[in-house]
Amino acid sequence: MELELPRTSLPLSHNALVVLARRYLKRDELGQVVETPEDMFRRVAKAIARPDKKYDKKADTKGLEERFYELMTTFQFMPNSPTLMNAGRVLGQLSACFVLPIEDSIESIFEAVKHTAMIHKSGGGTGFSFSKIRPEGDIVKTTHGVASGPISFMTIFDVATETIKQGGTRRGANMGILRIDHPDIEKFIRCKTQTDRLNNFNISVALTEQFMAAVHHSESFPLINPRTGLEVKRLPADQIFSEIVEAAWESGEPGIIFIDRINKYNPTPHLGEIESTNPCGEQPLLAYESCNLGSINLGKFVTRDGSIDYKGLKKVVWDAVHFLDNVIDANKFPLRQIERMTRKTRKIGLGVMGFADMLIAMKIPYNSKKAVEIAKKVMKFIDDESKNASAELAKKRGNFPAYEGSIYDTPETPYMRNATTTTIAPTGTISIIAGASSGIEPLFAISYIRKVLDGSELVEAHPQFVKEMKERGLYSSELMEEIASTGSIQGFDEIPDDIKKIYVTSMDVTPEDHIAIQAAFQEYTDNAVSKTINFPQDATVEDVKKAYMLAWKKGLKGLTIYRYGSRPVQVLNLKKKTEKKAEAETMPNGKIAPRPRPRVTRGITERVRTGCGNLYVTINWDNDDFCEVFAQMGKAGGCAACQIEAETRLISLALRSGVSPKAIIKQLSGIRCPSPSWDEGKQILSCPDGVAKVLAEAANVEIERKEPNIMNCPDCGATLDFEEGCALCRSCGYSKCS
Repeated sequence: MELELPRTSLPLSHNALVVLARRYLKRDELGQVVETPEDMFRRVAKAIARPDKKYDKKADTKGLEERFYELMTTFQFMPNSPTLMNAGRVLGQLSACFVLPIEDSIESIFEAVKHTAMIHKSGGGTGFSFSKIRPEGDIVKTTHGVASGPISFMTIFDVATETIKQGGTRRGANMGILRIDHPDIEKFIRCKTQTDRLNNFNISVALTEQFMAAVHHSESFPLINPRTGLEVKRLPADQIFSEIVEAAWESGEPGIIFIDRINKYNPTPHLGEIESTNPCGEQPLLAYESCNLGSINLGKFVTRDGSIDYKGLKKVVWDAVHFLDNVIDANKFPLRQIERMTRKTRKIGLGVMGFADMLIAMKIPYNSKKAVEIAKKVMKFIDDESKNASAELAKKRGNFPAYEGSIYDTPETPYMRNATTTTIAPTGTISIIAGASSGIEPLFAISYIRKVLDGSELVEAHPQFVKEMKERGLYSSELMEEIASTGSIQGFDEIPDDIKKIYVTSMDVTPEDHIAIQAAFQEYTDNAVSKTINFPQDATVEDVKKAYMLAWKKGLKGLTIYRYGSRPVQVLNLKKKTEKKAEAETMPNGKIAPRPRPRVTRGITERVRTGCGNLYVTINWDNDDFCEVFAQMGKAGGCAACQIEAETRLISLALRSGVSPKAIIKQLSGIRCPSPSWDEGKQILSCPDGVAKVLAEAANVEIERKEPNIMNCPDCGATLDFEEGCALCRSCGYSKCS
């Protein structure tokens, strides 16, 4: 069905309207959108204002509704996606993230699987620590058998998530965490680089201070059986650390969290120890806790003279804290245990987006000491005012029930409504709605390609950059298209240096500068900070190792890295270079002439079930080697048929030119279309992936898969951008985690 964009008088971009229509607005039984963006914001404002009556029967909920409506329609603040989707609707589940406990028993594990399904059905994401599960090969006394270990049980959660798909509007997202001292830690570190399982998981290793000290001093480190509490062996700490670094360099995972540091700032230690976080790592939570998140758009608080509007910012902080506290009361929680625990601590997470936009408006380079100063100053202000707003609410509504024994239980802070008030969370789709840069990230690209619904492509550029270039008489559509080939303006001589200095992208910023900004925000954030530390493609393993050590020394609670080009498909949705470059790279010894096709060949034909129908793949060989590939869909004709013919002609040409089948298989394998399927127990991601499988079987080549499922958007097929510790599609708004 063709997507019809809603009408609106709000200044929403085309991308924002696509995201709203696909994921947020109400639909009727036929799937037609029956809500405008204004209707959605009104629905949310009304539902979140209503809980005020619980505390004051004479409360002016109509006036509060207008304040909340203005807060969102001016794009100064946005709540997390489940609140926009579900407030005022039957489902009514408003939280983004949850943590579930897993003990070392089949009963606990499968209870957690059931609860995960219920949470994902309601639109939430889940985090788990698998650290209490006994290691692979350990004793199972009840059956006299051996344990299969935590990774095998993670697969069960992964399959359950794949089935549920988070209520149809948000897809399954999980965080899997294992402590560094677990005996299966080395298997865990590599579990996503060697298999195509666990594609609904982000994974992180929980590093302890003891381990980091052992790495720093090049000492050995004990691995402890969680069932017995006994040491099973010792390994060089820097060896395990190097394995983590190498895996992250190779594929971006695992991330790391500093679990002792997280617990040092646990606001309610009397309720238990924090073992896990939500899917993007920015929200540490106790078992059965949830958190309700929202973000302030910092780009809206820069005055014409380039200063920060702290008066306006304070008003929005106070309204946002009121909004998020009301969310807890308006929420229809998916589990009774979660409702009890959430209302006991009343954690909220107020964060920011549009930080890069703020710096641009202030003419401050992202990679500068001044930017770090602004980050600290702004976040300290937001954190302080959020605490003041929470305390004021507590005077009227009471402290959070677990206040006694918490870190706030002092004469200096007699009132506190919420155990935490600040979190820097991913803002993926809500930043698209607000027209803001993502979270605290630099710009994704100055100019980039947007895929539209009819399959065509449009070049888009940052509006402030376009305005500035036009004012200086430097703008041209040809230049914008050329910039879209890299996303960055740093290599363009025609662009003045003062503009280049301000308009930097994530790939223009060094890892050290990325970490400096993250550390600045972390200093004044209760929970943690979701951010991706970008590395160039030629970064070394040692570069990543230095960044991890720097993150520890700078006081971060966790780190996620991405090395450009480290995954099988390039992630930035940038315009391809012209063919001139390919011609310039022709081999200096002349062109390779393919050997002629013989009159007689021998071959096989195999049927492969794809998401588009049956694909029949024929592979022929001559006296030398494989020489040609044919493929045909069950349904003849159309665009798909000609694409398949073109693909197989090129494969045949490559084979007869001496290209090894293994090299061709490596290029085709893992390409994903929006409609993957299963065939004979194997996942077929696309028609090219199906051809690769048949060729691999014929050539007796084993296909190695590395993270195939997160490179292309499962909804529209566009490539995904990695930032804020997550993956985001800028064409349709799909987000892997948020």
